[in-house]
Amino acid sequence: MLLSRVWRFSTYFVLLLIAVSLLRGQSINEEDDIEEDVMDILDYYKQPGMMTSITEYADMLGDLPAGISGLCRVVQGTMLHVFWAEEYGVELTEDRKKEVNLRRVEDMLVRIAELDERPITEARRPEARVVGNCRDYAVFLCALLRSMGIPARARCGFATYFTPGKYEDHWICEYWNAEDERWVQVDTQLDSLQLDYLKIDFDPHDLPAGKFLNGGQAWQLCRSGEVDPDLFGIFDMKGLWFVQGDLVRDFMALNKVEVLPWDCNELMGGPDLETAPEDYKLLDRIADLICTGDDVFSDLRLIYESNDRVRMPADW
Repeated sequence: MLLSRVWRFSTYFVLLLIAVSLLRGQSINEEDDIEEDVMDILDYYKQPGMMTSITEYADMLGDLPAGISGLCRVVQGTMLHVFWAEEYGVELTEDRKKEVNLRRVEDMLVRIAELDERPITEARRPEARVVGNCRDYAVFLCALLRSMGIPARARCGFATYFTPGKYEDHWICEYWNAEDERWVQVDTQLDSLQLDYLKIDFDPHDLPAGKFLNGGQAWQLCRSGEVDPDLFGIFDMKGLWFVQGDLVRDFMALNKVEVLPWDCNELMGGPDLETAPEDYKLLDRIADLICTGDDVFSDLRLIYESNDRVRMPADW
């Protein structure tokens, strides 16, 4: 009788040990899978895309600073925002304004060299800087970070700090802070002049939550009725159609295709854009993936690669 009880207890104990071992093994495997997924994402955003490749012009970069504030100063010292030029004492000609149509950072570097042959680490006079907009500041910084092996991505959405009570069309850059293990949002455009003019009271190199809303966040706020879509836009352009355009552009940027603010496909149009019910379903899904974050990175990539409607047309 005693031996029988001992045998049953021993069997139970062994089975318990096996179960615990399996559970621990499963937990370790799940942790390994999560860590591997994170590494895949970071590796993806370390690599340049069609807009951010600067391999052929690496000699123009000079000795880039290691810190994010120094990199922002490099961008600010080579670029002049088309809408801020007069604040820097520059009156742009119509030809100079056309520089905002340069999509690729390599093309920006060519123009920068035409204006001033020194390495980009040497700050230019405002009139000798390439003309761009917020998208160009963000993409330029993104390219520099990727060239240094730092995961980075441009984001399209809306800023709350330009016009009180409004969500203004804007682009920023995100980079992976390895020490803090998080994405940090950076407004590359905000130099000392703009910080003072706008009375900015936060760090532009680490934007507090809510200062910038990506395209997915803005779309969800508008679709839920929480915020009036007419508060989103720029100048006299506003409304859900505008938010829809930035949603798709943000989605493209997460897939390393950083289009110009006026580049359009059939899901990005003007105020007369008609959106079918099935398109709303697709757009809601995209917004959900964007807001969920890196956990659904593979789903985000799958939709982009498998659906022509969220990409630019072949003849673009």
